Amino acid sequence: MQHIAAGKALDAARRAEADSLILAADTVVALEGTVLGKPRDEADAFRMLRSLSGRKHTVYTGMALRRGDRSMTDYASADVWFRELTDREIRAYIATGSPMDKAGSYGAQDMAALFVERIDGEFYTVVGLPICRLGRMLREFGAEIWGDDA
Repeated sequence: MQHIAAGKALDAARRAEADSLILAADTVVALEGTVLGKPRDEADAFRMLRSLSGRKHTVYTGMALRRGDRSMTDYASADVWFRELTDREIRAYIATGSPMDKAGSYGAQDMAALFVERIDGEFYTVVGLPICRLGRMLREFGAEIWGDDA
């Protein structure tokens, strides 16, 4: 996911003004070593959500910062536990359309929050942008977060 984020940042930098600070990110879900990306269709979303039901999985979000020729990448991870899901709940969630553009077929920030029993790690990693880690990256990159007076 870091290399995908870096590619996104490079692509954006080619279209941006020369001194622009670019941020890109990419998120994946891993269940026992199998990466779950975005679902191909509703059947794939059902399969993914059924496989996550009652189990722990890990969410990884890679980030890339870029300004001109300078770049930096990093990532964060968080473990997520889902409660047992019924087929009816999975079908109803898929009917919202929300799973179709999300890694692992769910968004912890939307109705799928009802599925999440526990998160070990930063919540923002799970929703696609680990803010605490990003703050450290920006500081290391030399980007001013708080302004000159802080």
